[in-house]
Amino acid sequence: MNVLNLNHRKAQKLHKQAEALSDAGQDEQAIELYLQAIELNPEKSESYYNIGLIHKYQNRWQQSLDFNQKAYALAPDDEASRWNLAIAATALRKWDIARSAWKDNGIKLTGEAGPIEDNFGMTPLRLNPNENAEVVWAHRIDPVRARIQSIPYAESGFKFGDIVLHDGASVGSREVDGRQYQVFNVLELFESSNYQTMIVNVMITKEQDLETLEALFSSTKHDWEDWTTNTTSLCKQCSEGTPHDHHDQHLQDTWQPKRTLGVAVYDAQDIMPIFQQWQQMCVGTMLCLTN
Repeated sequence: MNVLNLNHRKAQKLHKQAEALSDAGQDEQAIELYLQAIELNPEKSESYYNIGLIHKYQNRWQQSLDFNQKAYALAPDDEASRWNLAIAATALRKWDIARSAWKDNGIKLTGEAGPIEDNFGMTPLRLNPNENAEVVWAHRIDPVRARIQSIPYAESGFKFGDIVLHDGASVGSREVDGRQYQVFNVLELFESSNYQTMIVNVMITKEQDLETLEALFSSTKHDWEDWTTNTTSLCKQCSEGTPHDHHDQHLQDTWQPKRTLGVAVYDAQDIMPIFQQWQQMCVGTMLCLTN
């Protein structure tokens, strides 16, 4: 056996050992072995890619970009390298590299240079996927960035209108009106919005009172959601897959007077006048505001 073949066999063995370490959560040790494998076989694109992948999930974007560029140069047909290269470039605001990578992935974009602001439709996103995950809806402005359109819980660290960077691989799905939407894990906050989240507990006698409140809010930059009816706790299996039937059951049709509203307050403006006007229009309503 010649020296080249021997080195390649040693590199493959180190690569496998590194994969096992990474699977066990020992990423730094895994990187060391991947680098040793690369020294023995500099043409092994998978080792570069796996190092770039580790850096991606640690939000070390320059390192992720560097190693995915090397992996892509060695294996231009590897779609995963192209996607992770584009994700890292997007995180770093290196739009020329990101646009080139998306083009190589066959994705058409508006414009030729600068930040991407396109329409890739609505998608559910999982905030804080490794902690107390919360799934919200967002509008995708490029293949891996989206503007949150739901009002997340304040403890999530995210807000209505935030632009987030999300992964390219979907984890689970949600069905709405017979259509399946792929769920993507959020990697990090990309751009914070000018909104703050406030919780409002109200007592309402009839559904029309909520319609009146919606009409009052429609003329402002604020937004709100009735968390009483549109939030559901999911088990981990359902959150990361397709929810079981018991999670998709509709709430009872009987009216619930006690409601919890999530309010997205724009630019720290005072929203009390809106609720005061609402109470004057809807006799019998009560409210309690919580920051």
